[in-house]
Amino acid sequence: MSDFLTFPAPPALPGQDDLRRDVRAFLAETLGPDFGATDQARSWNGHDPEFSRKLGRQGWLGMTWPTEYGGGNRSPLERYVVIEELLAAGAPVAAHWIADRQSGPLLLRFGSEAQRRDILPRIAAGECYFCIGMSEAGSGSDLAAAKTRARRDGDEWVLNGTKIWTTYAHHAHYMIVFCRTGHSEDRHGGTSQLLVDLSTPGITISPILDLAGEHHLNEVQFDNVRLPATALLGQEGQGWDQVMGELAFERSGPDRFLSSFALLNDLVRVLGTAPDQASARAVGRMAAHLMVLRHMSRSVAGKLAREENPTLQATIVKDLGALIEQEIPEIARTLVPVEPVPGPQNDFACALARTLMSAPSFSLRGGTREILRGIIARGLGLR
Repeated sequence: MSDFLTFPAPPALPGQDDLRRDVRAFLAETLGPDFGATDQARSWNGHDPEFSRKLGRQGWLGMTWPTEYGGGNRSPLERYVVIEELLAAGAPVAAHWIADRQSGPLLLRFGSEAQRRDILPRIAAGECYFCIGMSEAGSGSDLAAAKTRARRDGDEWVLNGTKIWTTYAHHAHYMIVFCRTGHSEDRHGGTSQLLVDLSTPGITISPILDLAGEHHLNEVQFDNVRLPATALLGQEGQGWDQVMGELAFERSGPDRFLSSFALLNDLVRVLGTAPDQASARAVGRMAAHLMVLRHMSRSVAGKLAREENPTLQATIVKDLGALIEQEIPEIARTLVPVEPVPGPQNDFACALARTLMSAPSFSLRGGTREILRGIIARGLGLR
């Protein structure tokens, strides 16, 4: 069997248990006893800048970055421990999430020294937020179909186009935009990435409400937005390779299989200590799947620690993770005879409703199931 399919487990970290205990103690104190099942079911969509700043003060943002850029110079596996505990608790991490998970590492690799010294310490402090400029109307997860274009005009880039499904763009300071900057016969060629300050004139951010009527998605329009030449990240024309590396960070973490974990945790509480055989079997099956996904996801963190490219392995984690994330609320509603009722109450019915309304997005964000399986098939040599 090839290494692509083996997912070797990373070694245990000295001090890992101490770090985990520290994070749990921090969460218990910071979130408090009133942070219940419905709050937790928001998973990583909860937006709380003050919580992000508190994490920054703990040194738990930018953990793997060099200290000269505000980071902690710690390992990807230590960061994994912190992320896993935050997600398991349903902590409101959305403010800093994208910046810490993928935009910061992208700047660290492709940004200028001025950009790194200006932006990375603010991300690590929980004070600077990013959104993703990839998806477009009519293209979905097919990034190669992107039509947003930037052209050079002297010492500036002029950006035109539209991005959609942009999470928390209305609260973000920056977007990294995947766009066309040249012409190429290859669908993946002629693309670049630009760092866009969202306070720049010519940008319009319009809300898109989700099934629960909440505003965290947006459409972002660029109308002759003028950017400095230094907005280019990496090399012109290398946008496709850069964005594929970025997606490895987006697709591999525990956020790709723990989005429904708060509901599963509450389901176990509701079923009690003596569930019937069918309930025990169903919960055991879900727990087993999560254990396997955790092993696979941690192996990707191990590859990152060894500076290997885990793009294909991350894609598998994302696809399988979305399956179990969507199964959990469907199985839960068959085991507990309650009507899922949206509302502020921290009870099982409200947590079930919130997770059910969020679940359709789990197989869309970070790449649709069809796109991901095409990537996997190519990795296996089947396409």
